[in-house]
Amino acid sequence: MIRALIVLAMAAAAGGAQEAAPGASELLQIRHVYLLPMANGLDQHLANHLTRQGLLQVVADPSKADAILTDRIGKPFESKLEELYPQPKAQEEKPKQAESEDAGSAAMDLKVAPMDRPSTFGRGKGTIFLVHRGSRAVVWSTYERPRRTVPDELDRAAKRVAGELAKAIRDAGKARK
Repeated sequence: MIRALIVLAMAAAAGGAQEAAPGASELLQIRHVYLLPMANGLDQHLANHLTRQGLLQVVADPSKADAILTDRIGKPFESKLEELYPQPKAQEEKPKQAESEDAGSAAMDLKVAPMDRPSTFGRGKGTIFLVHRGSRAVVWSTYERPRRTVPDELDRAAKRVAGELAKAIRDAGKARK
């Protein structure tokens, strides 16, 4: 009985391994990418390898991008996204009667400012994130920290990152079929 359950669990795990990873469908939709500046100019080397491999089209205009490639996420990244792609503000409409009622109780209201969470993400720690523009979700990431900051080593690291992204796109395509 226990052996049968173990065999069934192993079969389910093997079948689940062939399913598309989270974000795989979004990854396959990405054709144009905008690169944010990265530590030591790694973005320039990445643009070169992404273009040479024909993996994604690197665009200089962020409005034409499907995704953003960055080496950091957190509050600074969220601010940059809001600057590049502002979200439309929904206007709140209050009834006239509610405004007069609120005026009397306004003295009793306490305003609490939202607490800013400190980011644990620093600049250029070696992790590269591909963020889907529409959903603002990280659809792919990898860790590739250059050993040194000399151009040849940055180029090798960028080549490895582009190779990992190419592999992820191929795997997402296979899982979709």
